[in-house]
Amino acid sequence: MSTKDNKGTAVITGASSGIGAVYADRLAAQGYDLVLVARRADRLQELADKLGYAYGRKVKVIAADLSDDGDVRRVEQAIANDESVTLLVNNAGLGGQQVVADADADATERMIKVNVIALTRLTRAVLPGLLARNRGAIVNIASVAAYGTAIGGIYSGTKAYVVNFTEALQREVADTGVKVQVVLPGPIRTDFWELAGADLNSLNQDWVMTVDDLVDAALAGFAQGETVTAPGLADPAKLDAYIGARDSFYASLIAGKPAARYAA
Repeated sequence: MSTKDNKGTAVITGASSGIGAVYADRLAAQGYDLVLVARRADRLQELADKLGYAYGRKVKVIAADLSDDGDVRRVEQAIANDESVTLLVNNAGLGGQQVVADADADATERMIKVNVIALTRLTRAVLPGLLARNRGAIVNIASVAAYGTAIGGIYSGTKAYVVNFTEALQREVADTGVKVQVVLPGPIRTDFWELAGADLNSLNQDWVMTVDDLVDAALAGFAQGETVTAPGLADPAKLDAYIGARDSFYASLIAGKPAARYAA
């Protein structure tokens, strides 16, 4: 059992397996109580029992499908009214490599609901309380796909939203005691790929990171105060250069009249 001071409660979505389950283990070991959210109630309860026994933490489970509007609102209510919440890890996500013309419209809607809408609503649910207490953090799990469209514009588009949303949120809370981090996994060996209908083994295996390495790196980045954590990025100066070039490009887009090439 853990002897660490209680750090409050960490809410983790997509917690029944993969990245979410490893986050749950690591955070319980650090001294957090847990609220675990996922669709699979049996796996959630199994994990809760295991972590409660191993670390002596309180672990609550909420079985919920974050593509279901009613379930999202039920989770919102539970965490918005919990003053012990100090950390939200928005990890739940759906993937896929569908191109727009061939994508199933209902599957696309579910992806957007989980990756974008649920993440946004749950962030909004906990943020006022964190700000009122002037402490805590939000961690949003995005993807390196946010910076490329090779695997399809639908999934990458949802992850680009997560990055932009998180960066804007970081500016919003910059002068408070609330911290916000976005994590950029590359290919990670979890059941995410199978559920998305993709073959992880078809990739260059030198690109594939274990889930333990990913979460440990993300937590190390958080402890170091990183706002953007890219565990596969060897040279962080490249991220600074990219953000600087992007901001400069953004500024160049704004003018009071069309550019000369558009003149009649």
